[in-house]
Amino acid sequence: MIRMEIALFLVLAFVAYFYFSSEKKHTLLHQTFSVLLVTVMINMVFDAITVYTVNQLDTVPKLLNDIVHRFFLGSLVLVVYLFYQYIAVLVEEETGKPRYLDLAAKFFLIIAEVGNFTLPIVYTVTPDGNYSDGPYVMICYGAVIFYLLLCAGLLIANWTGIENKKKSAIGAALLIEFSVCALQAMNHAWLISGMGLTLMTLAFYLTLENPDILRAELYEQKMSMLYLKSQVNPHFLYNTLDSIRIQAQLNGDKKVADLLMRLVDFFRLSVKVDCPMVSLDDETELLEAYMELMCYRYPELKCEYDIDPELGMEQVPNFILQPIVENSLLHGLKNKGYKGEVTISAQKTEAGHMEICVKDTGSGFEEGKKALIDDMLLHYDKQAPKLTGNSIGVLNVQKRIKLMCGREYGLWYSENEDGGVTAHILLPMGEK
Repeated sequence: MIRMEIALFLVLAFVAYFYFSSEKKHTLLHQTFSVLLVTVMINMVFDAITVYTVNQLDTVPKLLNDIVHRFFLGSLVLVVYLFYQYIAVLVEEETGKPRYLDLAAKFFLIIAEVGNFTLPIVYTVTPDGNYSDGPYVMICYGAVIFYLLLCAGLLIANWTGIENKKKSAIGAALLIEFSVCALQAMNHAWLISGMGLTLMTLAFYLTLENPDILRAELYEQKMSMLYLKSQVNPHFLYNTLDSIRIQAQLNGDKKVADLLMRLVDFFRLSVKVDCPMVSLDDETELLEAYMELMCYRYPELKCEYDIDPELGMEQVPNFILQPIVENSLLHGLKNKGYKGEVTISAQKTEAGHMEICVKDTGSGFEEGKKALIDDMLLHYDKQAPKLTGNSIGVLNVQKRIKLMCGREYGLWYSENEDGGVTAHILLPMGEK
């Protein structure tokens, strides 16, 4: 039997090597899976040790047997608790619903661990093999069933709000573990809990945490951004425009030369496709070039900035502000003849994040439009890539923020009391 535990540990070690060596963002979901993966491997070590010691009751001291068995079942409870946490975080990201059951799950974890390390252990000897028994086993296995039922409840309650691929992964993992628990209950001497945990971990890794899948999603977003920028050839344009600017300056037309300079700046900054993250200062400089041109075109259009100077070097996803500002102009201020104001602000939040706001004094949302935008942004990962339409820039921004910064960050809209709308962008700080 110990050979199976060794083989399962080697499989998990192989998975861990590829997972931890791959490039990924440290979102709450990925952090939870990382802790889960390490804890499963630790549990597998204690599993292998207990499989040996429980079948050597005559030669292994009872105290040593008790210690390794308590650590084995204690880590087993922790693993299944982490499975619940992973599924709970995933469901929260998919549906936006808070994790109401977290307090009960943590309380039950404390009770189970205290019982595991204090209640008495006995050992049962059978012709098929020996196993530990007693009250400590009952409370630990009770905790395992409790967490599996919590996971099943989350899946059923949020069935319509979870993506099909994720529903399949969770469902398959739970089916595997319930089956293993049933087999273990029918024959206590089989000692196959490690098989169930390994298969659950593999189900999540292969479908949800596979680095190749994450890289494919990032590649899709980069291609979408490339499409946006390839509507014109920026290099050709800004080189040509710079030549025209120089000629205008030689002819003494300073106003035209200045406008062309800002247009050249805009194209020069917008071609940084190979830099997925840029400083907020660079992103703001591109936006300033764009807005100077728009304000010259529409003299009654005003633009104000309120950027915290300390945030200038913070890294943000490339090319996220200009599409949002352009959206404000086209859908808010256009209806008012481009008469109004756009205010761009960036401040630290109390939680230590960065919030960028784009506020306009436009006509606001048409009836029912905000609900459609909110739904699109909430279920961004279920939206097919768009190459045409007014919402392509907004959806593109949301997808890139989520993939590059983490699913807890992103874009949303609110309506201003005095008219117009505000776009809110929440981003992490300290990501270099």
